[in-house]
Amino acid sequence: MKVAIVGASGAVGQEFLRVLAERNFPIDELVLFGSARSAGTKYTFQGKEYEVQLLRHGDDFKGVDIAFTSAGAGVSKEYAEDITRYGAVMIDNSSAFRMDEDVPLVVPECNATDALNRPRGIIANPNCTTIMMVVALQAFEKISHIRRVHVASYQAASGAGQAAMDELYEQHRQVINGEPVKVEKFAYQLAYNVIPQIDVFTDNGYTKEEMKMYNETKKIMHSSVDVSAMCVRVPALRAHSESIWIETEAPISVEQARQAVESAEGLVLMDNPAEKVYPMPLFLTGKDPVYVGRIRKDLANPNGLTFWIVSDQIKKGAALNAVQIAEWLIANNGLKQ
Repeated sequence: MKVAIVGASGAVGQEFLRVLAERNFPIDELVLFGSARSAGTKYTFQGKEYEVQLLRHGDDFKGVDIAFTSAGAGVSKEYAEDITRYGAVMIDNSSAFRMDEDVPLVVPECNATDALNRPRGIIANPNCTTIMMVVALQAFEKISHIRRVHVASYQAASGAGQAAMDELYEQHRQVINGEPVKVEKFAYQLAYNVIPQIDVFTDNGYTKEEMKMYNETKKIMHSSVDVSAMCVRVPALRAHSESIWIETEAPISVEQARQAVESAEGLVLMDNPAEKVYPMPLFLTGKDPVYVGRIRKDLANPNGLTFWIVSDQIKKGAALNAVQIAEWLIANNGLKQ
């Protein structure tokens, strides 16, 4: 098994290395690729040192079985043909191909078999906020079809990359020391603040991040479900949170919902309000699952249910989901077509 990572020096690229090691992913040969800035950098993986190679057009992906790509949509589009030319499965973490009809958009807990139908050799990893939400939605969809979703996300600095996390650290230091606060990665100062904008606004008043949740959820779940999202950047470092309201065709009781979460793949129930037990980013950074709490009936809708979820954006929201896709393909003889 020959595995490539494109964008190896970024936050998600580094997480790929950690996740592959944690899960003892079957790798016989590993190759790392990056930009001119990161080429030559060396990283240790399972006791062996690897040097980042310069990503370039050509035959460097010959013999590669799986390529995990996380270097931005522009890079993915430019190099997709090079990566897939000799049969490599490209599992792409960017937004480049997510809504293309001939590219499956996969969250293994929801639609793993879609990964088998990839005429271009590309599988898209969804947006982080969508991934964690649909894992939870799938558990309730099995009880009763979900008609509508309203969601407010509380997204950590990690969603904007390692430089954004570093900026949040630095902003806190600057505020505490009475220094001018430097803002580069966000629209405004994030320290001691929340910003109700992630990505750019579209003509309908929603941001691209919010529209990703609308469009991607339908594709992943093969559903007509409508999603209305408000995405907010908060001064958490890592792990996103979401407050979700769903409307189902038939009412779902709190007990049914709790049982569904407990029996679902990829979910952990953390719901004991009397003891102040509920998911929080502070304690769930670095964890694999999506954690669910604050499950209760929606007082404004007899067919409504509301709940709170937290998941590590760089793990399940990015690297882990991609690795789980690859694991599913290996387990189901789905690498070769």
